[in-house]
Amino acid sequence: MTDLASAVAPINDPLERARLHIDAKLFEPLTLGQLAEAAGLSAYHFTRQFGARFGDSPMAYVRARRLAAAADRLCGDASPTLIDLAFDCGFDSQEGFTRAFKRVFGVPPGRYRRAINQANPSQGFLMHKAADVRIQLSQTPQPVRKGRLRIAGFAAAFNETDKAGIPKLWDRLVERMPFEGGLGETFGVCSAAAPGSEPGAMRYMAGVHLAADAPAPEGLEIVDLPPQTYLIFRQVMDGGPLQPQMLAAAREIWGERVPKSGHRLAQAPDLEFYPADSTPDQAGAWVEWWVPVED
Repeated sequence: MTDLASAVAPINDPLERARLHIDAKLFEPLTLGQLAEAAGLSAYHFTRQFGARFGDSPMAYVRARRLAAAADRLCGDASPTLIDLAFDCGFDSQEGFTRAFKRVFGVPPGRYRRAINQANPSQGFLMHKAADVRIQLSQTPQPVRKGRLRIAGFAAAFNETDKAGIPKLWDRLVERMPFEGGLGETFGVCSAAAPGSEPGAMRYMAGVHLAADAPAPEGLEIVDLPPQTYLIFRQVMDGGPLQPQMLAAAREIWGERVPKSGHRLAQAPDLEFYPADSTPDQAGAWVEWWVPVED
């Protein structure tokens, strides 16, 4: 007999809670806010962690899960009409559903239904998009308390579709360096976008660490961060292309280590830390990821 306590034991992994919530209510109206609430995270932190683990934004994952379920229903004994299936999947029209289905499975749903003798029709669904990159990533045994930080730089808001614009902020910053009162260290400052922005959107700053009494550089934004406790991860580079290594580290940190750390995320910016004279494209260079947690 199944032990009732174990059957209803809470799930400690917030991303797994959200995934199970999606499966349980797949064809009900779902919003990013509902999924973040199921995970017990802010929309910003949830979007970042979910995308790192599953390779899709939360709502893109929901759409893909619905399409996979639709494919299974097309192969069933009581296959619904395409228009009913489109509405069940949250599409406003059969045409929109057909286009989305074809992008995932390569053929429109009507033709797919006629080929129901295919084995494992949804096999390969939600394959991870990123290449398998090996990384060198270590973690401090305990969270670390860091002092006040004053950072000046260029910032903009980004979502899942335009993150490729972040390196341009670094190009602008490097063109202006060095700065009076600059300490040589640089930071990528990541925080939730301003209220009214797209849910889950991120504000990113490429900035330089300033001395407390340094003048504000003309044309740059200033952020003053109070003392904060961080989970710190150090990534050692292998000399190969930088972006795939950084993306792989972000997936590992946000998709696996942070959700399973047992620490509650603080509502504060997380940081990428680059030491003075950093050359991250060279083998042996390192960068640190600082993830804010509550004390």
